[in-house]
Amino acid sequence: MGSVIGDLLPLAVGVAISPIPIVAAILMLLSANAAKTSTGFGLGWVVGIVVVTGILVALSGTLSDTGDEQPSTAASWVKIVLGALLILLAAKQWRDRGDTEVPGWMRAIDQLGFVKAAGLGLLLSAVNPKNLLLCVSAGVVIGTGGLSAGGDVVAIVVFTILAASTVIVPVIGYAVAADRLRGGLDAMKVWLQDNNHIVMAIVLLVMGAVVVGKGIGGL
Repeated sequence: MGSVIGDLLPLAVGVAISPIPIVAAILMLLSANAAKTSTGFGLGWVVGIVVVTGILVALSGTLSDTGDEQPSTAASWVKIVLGALLILLAAKQWRDRGDTEVPGWMRAIDQLGFVKAAGLGLLLSAVNPKNLLLCVSAGVVIGTGGLSAGGDVVAIVVFTILAASTVIVPVIGYAVAADRLRGGLDAMKVWLQDNNHIVMAIVLLVMGAVVVGKGIGGL
């Protein structure tokens, strides 16, 4: 269990510091319907992480050699491919680092209700390529880790809590102390919007290297 959690930590951090969902959550907290939209977004974000990771845990369990706690060659190659994709995505993010334009859907956040905000959270965690690859990689790590069914569940819960923390904590904190957090959230939003591509390029490069390294180590 300890080694699996250790392998999950950098992937969870990669999801957690993804700028786009953090900015989206902050914008919702600063919108007219802060309580409804931020709660819906947070719920969708968590559900997306759990669903993608859980599905990959179930599927990747078949990649392990029967009766062997070590990952199979197939599992190692899957990790190498996923890591390579993360590195390619990092290169794209770096190439686009000069683009600081705010997406249209962010400008429309004031019009979102609970259901649409939840759907947006689900899309950003389960469909967005950057977070999808990180969650897929986490699912492969857990599914090929040789854990029991209960261990898989614990690993998924730990990964989800860590990965969703940067969205959930501001939502909870804003509900408790809205006035004190407003100024800090606004400053963070501006910085993340300006540095979105650079932050994600660094994160994806590090995560990709880690996943490739784990794959090579299993060959």
